Amino acid sequence: MLIVEYPRCSTCRKAKKWLDEHNIEYEDRDIVKDNPQANELKQWYEKSELPLKRFFNTSGKIYRELKLKDKLPDMTEEEQLELLATDGMLVKRPIIITDDFVLTGFKEKEWEEKLL
Repeated sequence: MLIVEYPRCSTCRKAKKWLDEHNIEYEDRDIVKDNPQANELKQWYEKSELPLKRFFNTSGKIYRELKLKDKLPDMTEEEQLELLATDGMLVKRPIIITDDFVLTGFKEKEWEEKLL
């Protein structure tokens, strides 16, 4: 299992603490030092069965600065994935990637259902 996260993000730290408390092993990847590429994001998005918008950090500074709330509806899926690949801070985190599913953000109930 891979967790893609930003070490300074409080939600990511909380998620990793939850994983540790439940003795769940994971590989850790810093989203800023090793930003996901568009092809990875596409695989994760397709496996997640979530809307692509769920992969955007909608509360982030860059999202607001680029006015993506207004621009995303007019962008193609490919354009959105390419944009996400430009900066890890645009990507919702943490992301959990397993062989069977992908989760975005830390929602404890959802994580309990999928990981325990």
